[in-house]
Amino acid sequence: MVISIVDINAASEKRDELRRALLSFAGPAEAEQGCTSCHLYQDVSYPSVLRFESRWKTESDLFRHIRSDAYKKFLTLMELGAEPPVIEFYTVSELRGLDLIMATREQSD
Repeated sequence: MVISIVDINAASEKRDELRRALLSFAGPAEAEQGCTSCHLYQDVSYPSVLRFESRWKTESDLFRHIRSDAYKKFLTLMELGAEPPVIEFYTVSELRGLDLIMATREQSD
């Protein structure tokens, strides 16, 4: 799995417009092959920061998405930020949830 995170620091006068544009990008991206989720978040501590997070089954799925015309539009949206965006890609080799908590708590007993 690959997680893509893009943080955009939006100027206050463009924030609502940028938020709507990013939301309109999320649905089509999520419908692409290999995308398991797309979410847009707004930071509570820093309301000017909009975070666009997407998760992909494989690197190939993500790379296909990055080469798409839709991503070209996404790159344009990134440029609307007040400063350069922060872009991060995480390759996840293992994903665990409640099972990790339970196993860890059982070990401490």
